[in-house]
Amino acid sequence: MKNSLKYVRRPLNSEVIFDLDAKLARLRELEKKREDSEFWSDPDTAKVVLKEQKQIERSVNEFLALYKEVEDAQILLELALEESDQSVLTEVEGKIGELENRILGLEIQRLFSRPEDSGDAIVEIHAGAGGTEAQDWAEMLLRMYLRWAEREGYKTEILDTLPGEEAGIKSVTFSVEGEYAYGRLRAEVGIHRLVRISPFDANARRHTSFAAFFVYPSADDDAEIDVNETDLKIDTYRSSGAGGQHVNTTDSAVRITHLPTGIVAQCQNERSQHKNRAMAMKILRSRLYELELERKREEKDSVHKAKKDIAWGSQIRSYVLQPYQMVKDHRTNLEIGNVGAVLDGDLNRFIQEYLFKESSARVAG
Repeated sequence: MKNSLKYVRRPLNSEVIFDLDAKLARLRELEKKREDSEFWSDPDTAKVVLKEQKQIERSVNEFLALYKEVEDAQILLELALEESDQSVLTEVEGKIGELENRILGLEIQRLFSRPEDSGDAIVEIHAGAGGTEAQDWAEMLLRMYLRWAEREGYKTEILDTLPGEEAGIKSVTFSVEGEYAYGRLRAEVGIHRLVRISPFDANARRHTSFAAFFVYPSADDDAEIDVNETDLKIDTYRSSGAGGQHVNTTDSAVRITHLPTGIVAQCQNERSQHKNRAMAMKILRSRLYELELERKREEKDSVHKAKKDIAWGSQIRSYVLQPYQMVKDHRTNLEIGNVGAVLDGDLNRFIQEYLFKESSARVAG
C-alpha cells in the first residue's frame, strides 16, 4: 500500500508533469485578449483563442480535481491504518490504481509536442501483399482500433471501405473524433506484422501477413488549406459492398484526385453523391494538411526525413500467434503476452511507451 501511494503522490508535482503555474498564466493572457475591444472583430482569431482557453481550463480543472481525490485517498488511508480496517484498505487500494491510470493520462498529455496532436484524426489501413491473408489481417486491425477508440470514448465513423475478394478488406478509411485522437494514434503509424496458422490454408501452415497504418490530423475550419478546384479531378462510380453487392444503383461514390500532389481521396459509405463528395474533400484536406505540416517540420529538423522513413515505411510491431503468443513493439522493445487483449483494443501501453521514448529522444536531441 505505501509503495502504491508513494507512486501516486510523486507525479502530482505540478512543476514536473503539469506546470500548473504556466497554464494559469496562459489563461490570464487569453482572458486579457478576450477583454480587448477589438477581440471579436476577427472571428477566426477569436475562435482559436476560445478553443485554446477551453482546452486549458478543462485540463486545469481535471488536474485540480485529481489532486483533491489523491488528498482524500491519503486521509482515508491514514484512518484505515489507525482503525486496522481491512475493507477500507482494500477500497483505498482500488482507488489508488484508478488514480495512477488517470495521472498517467495527464503525464501523457504533457508529451504531445505538436499543436495538431490535440485534435481529431483520419485513419487509413491498407492490406499488404498476400491476398486474402493480408486482407483478413487488415480487417483484424480495423476491429482492434475501433475497439480501442470505443474504450477511450472516441467517436468513429467508417468513411470508405474496399472489401477483399474472399474475406477481409483491401483498405479502409475512418475518422476518430475526440481529444488527442491524432496525437495518440500517430504512435501507431507504420507496418504491422502478423504471424499465425492460416485459417485459409487447408494444410494449416504458418503465414506472415502485413498491413500498413496511416493517420492524418483532421483538417478543421481553422486549418489554412486552400484547394483550387482546377487542381482536382473528380470521378464518380457505383458504391459497392462486400461480395460485390451494390449498395445502390446510382454513381454515388466519389473519388477526388489532387493533381499537383497525386493524393487520392474517396468515399462511398454515404448514400448521396453530395455527402460522399463532402467527406472525400474532408479526407483530401486532412492529407494536404499533414503534407504541409511535414514540410514545415522538415524545415525545422534536417533529420526528420530519416525519422519519417522509419515511422512510415518499416515494421513497427509484430503480433505472433504461432508458435508462441507475443506482441512486440520493435521501436520500444515492449512485449505483451496477452495477444487476445491487444487485438481487442488494449493498446495504451504501446502508445504510452512510444510517446515516452519520442519525448526522451526530443529532449536528448
